[in-house]
Amino acid sequence: MKKFTSTLIALLLASLTLAGSLYAEDASEIMKKSHLAYYYSADDGVAEVSMSIVDKKGKERIREFTMLRMDETDGGAQKYYTYFRKPSDVSRLTFMVHKNPDASDARWIYVPAVDLVKPISADDKNSSFVGSDFSYEDVSGRHWSEDTHTLVKDSTLDGAAVFVIESIPLEEYSGFARKVTFVDKASYLPLREEYYDNKDKLRRIFLAEKLEEVDGFLTVTQRSMQDVKKDRKTTIVFSSIAYNQGLGDDLFSERYLKNPPREFIK
Repeated sequence: MKKFTSTLIALLLASLTLAGSLYAEDASEIMKKSHLAYYYSADDGVAEVSMSIVDKKGKERIREFTMLRMDETDGGAQKYYTYFRKPSDVSRLTFMVHKNPDASDARWIYVPAVDLVKPISADDKNSSFVGSDFSYEDVSGRHWSEDTHTLVKDSTLDGAAVFVIESIPLEEYSGFARKVTFVDKASYLPLREEYYDNKDKLRRIFLAEKLEEVDGFLTVTQRSMQDVKKDRKTTIVFSSIAYNQGLGDDLFSERYLKNPPREFIK
């Protein structure tokens, strides 16, 4: 009987370990699918963007820009180009990212007031993107492989069935100590993200406020980021979205930082 009981306990422990392992793998797979759905729709994309930054006193600042994106491989190398139109203090400013999942991303910003192209170091990726509550890394995304993921529970959010995933950086990271993501089970798009610091205080909240189908791809056309500590909120609205435009690799070179491609930026 003792031998039978010991064997049964060993089998139960083994099955629990296996179940936990599969659970962890499922969470990573969910976050991979979420990253691809959110950042890798189609092969490329062009959009007009309006950004509203509202401080705790209700004062609003507006920024308008055009964004271009090109994927080399799904989940792999990717390039972004952003050209600002308004307001006057950021007019003609451009921002470019070359994403590399196997190394640090390369980022540049062109400041027309001083006619200077400035690289943005990896240490600056969590700083504010042109004064908003989104960081530079929020624009192009953090690769799912940089964190460990745990499926906390299944739940609902505003009537949508979601996976609730907790993510913890594999290495020390200034962006967050842990993040909780509510992933839509139907589309795998992130509907809500909560960012916590190393004291486990909630610092920022991301919301996908509006989803629309564009060229056959479900797209987050309105999104916001709230800075809980500063009591500020940035809302971004995408319009005139077009996918699979055949963007060339040369558009994402340094020469276009100073001279924007007029076929897409008029």
